[in-house]
Amino acid sequence: MGTDAMKPLERLAAYGKGEAIDRLPCVPIVGNTAARVIGVKVGDFRGNGPLIAQAQVAAYRKFGYDVIRIFTDLYTQAEAMGAKVHYPADETAYLEAPAISDPAEVQRLQPADPYRDGNLPHHLEAMRIAVDQVGNEVPVTGALTCPFTNASFLVGAETLARLMLKDPETVHRLCEISLDTNFRYAAAIIEAGATPSLTDAMSSSTVISPRQFKEFSLPYLKRLIDFIHGKGKSVTLHICGKTAKIWESMVEAGADCISIDNDASLIEAKLAVGNRVRLMGNVHPSAVMLQGAVEDVRRATLSCLREAHDNPKGFIVASGCSLPTEAPFENIEAMMETVRNFKVEDQ
Repeated sequence: MGTDAMKPLERLAAYGKGEAIDRLPCVPIVGNTAARVIGVKVGDFRGNGPLIAQAQVAAYRKFGYDVIRIFTDLYTQAEAMGAKVHYPADETAYLEAPAISDPAEVQRLQPADPYRDGNLPHHLEAMRIAVDQVGNEVPVTGALTCPFTNASFLVGAETLARLMLKDPETVHRLCEISLDTNFRYAAAIIEAGATPSLTDAMSSSTVISPRQFKEFSLPYLKRLIDFIHGKGKSVTLHICGKTAKIWESMVEAGADCISIDNDASLIEAKLAVGNRVRLMGNVHPSAVMLQGAVEDVRRATLSCLREAHDNPKGFIVASGCSLPTEAPFENIEAMMETVRNFKVEDQ
């Protein structure tokens, strides 16, 4: 880990107040790469909160980034509501079957109890351990899959796409029950001492139209973000893929920071909404962080810094999405060191 003059909590607090900081915040979004830091298999994380915490704390201590994110996969809430998730021995889990096979079964779905159902209790345990160990120096967040995306895991993405056209009321029911689970899990995350970190992959303009986003995703995002704000926490919202046509809506939803994927332009985001929201992004997690050489990482990170370091509401250097499990350690270190060495006056 490189040498920093400030701890992440100190840095982020000062940055939010417009005070001097030692460097810009940086978050290479480490998910299951943390398994490699402690030499375990990704599948070992299932049902093992202490191991998840051990890996994520070790990764933070190794690289020195600014936010710990407790995360293994997108399906934890859907699984707790009845979806079937496959756990390979050493790869990220994937959805094997939705919670219901027939939309007519939507009435039998129940919101998850985060203290009892699926792997949610284990993730909460990981958050509590991480907060206890390093929460006095770095923010600990818990990944929360947003209502529309979770709804797609309950009924299947293809079925949900058809329902948006033929039976929108059922889509709203799926989003409503997903939101109920979100409320419960968000409250549990906060009770554990962490902060919900929102991810909404299926709300991407790569997947649905901006009109569909406004109809089926935005109302539930607003309510979820209002709920988290009511608990005294700020909100970072990540939506994968192309998002330029919904940036205004993401701001309208109330997000304090929007995480920009590598498919979008930081410059365009800065010009469009940068005076109203903090930006975060967007080094390519696969082409650069996984497959690139150290010099590629440095160039890409420096490009992001040059494009958005002066965003009016602030900027966090980050990967465009969660890093692939096999992202080389030296590439993560190169991102951090490039941020540490960046000087605004040199531009």
